[in-house]
Amino acid sequence: MIVQILLIVVGFACLVFGANWLVDGASSLAKKYNVSDLAIGLTIVAFGTSAPELVVNIVGSVKGYSDIVVGNIVGSNNFNLFIILGISGLLLPISVQSSTAWKEIPISLFVAVLMLFLINDFSFSEPSSISRLEGTIMLILFLMFLYYVFNQMKSDPNIQSDIVPKSTTKIWVLIAVGLSGLIIGGQLVVTNAVNVANSLGVSEKIIGLTIVAAGTSLPELVTSVVAATKKNSDIAIGNVVGSNIFNILLILSISSIINPIEFNPKFNLDLYILIGGTVFLLIAMVTGKRKKLDRWEAALLLTFYISYTVYLVMKEL
Repeated sequence: MIVQILLIVVGFACLVFGANWLVDGASSLAKKYNVSDLAIGLTIVAFGTSAPELVVNIVGSVKGYSDIVVGNIVGSNNFNLFIILGISGLLLPISVQSSTAWKEIPISLFVAVLMLFLINDFSFSEPSSISRLEGTIMLILFLMFLYYVFNQMKSDPNIQSDIVPKSTTKIWVLIAVGLSGLIIGGQLVVTNAVNVANSLGVSEKIIGLTIVAAGTSLPELVTSVVAATKKNSDIAIGNVVGSNIFNILLILSISSIINPIEFNPKFNLDLYILIGGTVFLLIAMVTGKRKKLDRWEAALLLTFYISYTVYLVMKEL
């Protein structure tokens, strides 16, 4: 048991450092093409910080751990929304561009509702499952989202970034080492988290929603908190909103294409919470004179999800 827990910690360390190096290299690559901070947050940084979820879910899907796959996606999105934005907003109220309030956050809401729709009765597959066809639909929607962001990049007049460009060789070394760290870390986390869950009699659902979700969301947490302290709201919220879109449209789609995912209806409550939290964020951003998440709103997000997580764990004991 102790060895398995230590291996999980090592796995998380590989995920965090791997994602950090990947983001560093990818962001430097983006800098060479003069991409804006918001665009970097929605794409390069969001993809890099979502890479741990991608690797963990690919491993989980191949091994048939459906509850780990779904729990990691839903749990990570809720962690991003409630914990990361909550902490970042407490450090500094997060202001956003008009396009984020009226376009990117509604897209994130639509994607969460789409997931709820596909995994329940009104879908193309049997109830309580995500088929390869549905995964393909989500993947097509993800490509459409990338096309939308690409057009935003071309029309964005505010091209700016604090990223210091690196040499091409260093960029590709960072990307390669980062990806290697993610692959190794993903294997360690999934395998040992499932073993610990079985030893303790804790369900894969709870492990996926808490330990795995929190661990794979550490890169998003570090990135958004650092961005908030540097008063770069576009990176902070772009990272969270972009990651939530990536997690469902890209990661869940790839996972279901590899192996159709059996869905546990108990996850519906967590999906409702994700949808409700996204609606709350949207209302917070579009009301008032300035489009921002105030400290009291961030405190509400943080307090609610901590209370809910404690309730989940206590119910299992």
